[in-house]
Amino acid sequence: MKKLSATILFFFLCVAACFAEPLTLDSCFRLAKQNNADILTSQLEIDKAREVKAQVFTRFFPQISAGAFAYHALNPLVQIGINDIQSVDARRILQALYDLVSESTDIPADISIMRHGLLLNGVAVQPIFAGGRIVNANKLASLGVEAAKLQAQVSERDVLENIESTYFLVLGLQDKVATVESTLSLLDSLTRTVNVAFSAGLVTQTDALQVELKKNEIRATELQLRNAISLASQLLCIQLGIDYPEGGLVLSEEEVTNLSPEQSQYRQSLSRPEYQLLTLQVQAEQLRKRITIGAALPQIMLGGAYYWGNPVKTDYNHNGLLFATATVPLSQWWETSHKIREHNIAIRQYEIQRDNLIKQMTLEQQQAFNQMIEAAALLTSDSSALRMAKENYRLATVNYKAGINTLNEVLQANTLLLQAQNAITDRRISYLNAKRRYNDLTSR
Repeated sequence: MKKLSATILFFFLCVAACFAEPLTLDSCFRLAKQNNADILTSQLEIDKAREVKAQVFTRFFPQISAGAFAYHALNPLVQIGINDIQSVDARRILQALYDLVSESTDIPADISIMRHGLLLNGVAVQPIFAGGRIVNANKLASLGVEAAKLQAQVSERDVLENIESTYFLVLGLQDKVATVESTLSLLDSLTRTVNVAFSAGLVTQTDALQVELKKNEIRATELQLRNAISLASQLLCIQLGIDYPEGGLVLSEEEVTNLSPEQSQYRQSLSRPEYQLLTLQVQAEQLRKRITIGAALPQIMLGGAYYWGNPVKTDYNHNGLLFATATVPLSQWWETSHKIREHNIAIRQYEIQRDNLIKQMTLEQQQAFNQMIEAAALLTSDSSALRMAKENYRLATVNYKAGINTLNEVLQANTLLLQAQNAITDRRISYLNAKRRYNDLTSR
């Protein structure tokens, strides 16, 4: 029973593997958003920007610090006695007084202080006015979060475009393999025709050899295509962040709808992340300029301090105080004026880049639209060429059987048919790439 159960389980696993759902382009995009290293890294950049924003926000609150100081010296740091007095008369008078009272009191001849001590303190400082630097720094941090989100969109778009190209590359190679297999099937049929004619003495051995050489050439092409599919599929798995399956990837064919200039309308979008990033750069530089100006303005802070202990002796006590500080920079305006000019120049640079980007985006979108329309027109034209190539090969084969055409003419017609089929594959992939590219440029 155990062997039977294992056999049944293995059978169902094989069936499930055979009927596994193929990967569509959208499912590849979903996998990439979950596993791709570049996309995950860009998402972490957003988290970093949020942490920076949280750090800057703490500057609105009081800055609190605490400290402790303790020491113990082998010998007192300050020690003075009667013999340390330089005046001889004063020394004699003090010595006489000490001799009179020393027997009835415990006053030492030498005074020692600062042998050990302890001091604990806490300080809180609240900025009242800092020239707008705290407010503008928080606005700048918020722009940093927005910029990180936009940069993540750019990274995601680039990754998905690369995945799209690799996906269509694999599809195109698979279509070419199918074309090669179809060509080999046609050549097998032609081989049987040649063998029958050779048996009847109508053709020579050379014709059979030519067909076999052509088949060997096609088999070599098939091997190259399969190796290319394996490498491209492994690259796609790396981009998706998944392991390469043993049986290889199974991709779903993308539907192609012919698009002609009459069926489509040009649309334009200037809300791409690159444009928004340059707009944020202008705003960020304006905030940096305000922060620079704020550094040259007066600053006012309120604070409080509390301490407990005594750094001189062990008679510990406590105390507290409130304080206010006002700082007025006087010599920084000269330097600040040049910094402001530097910021103005940077703002102008970003504005020029932003205006130039608008022109580039318009041209790029128009070019993508033209390429999509051209690819659709060429796809329609190559479809007609494929029908002609199929008919040409059919007539060449019929005429060869009737003894009108030579075998070379049949093989040449077969080569033209293969080229037409591969051209259709290339045009189809080009159209899909152009369509996706145009949608990417105008969908945001």
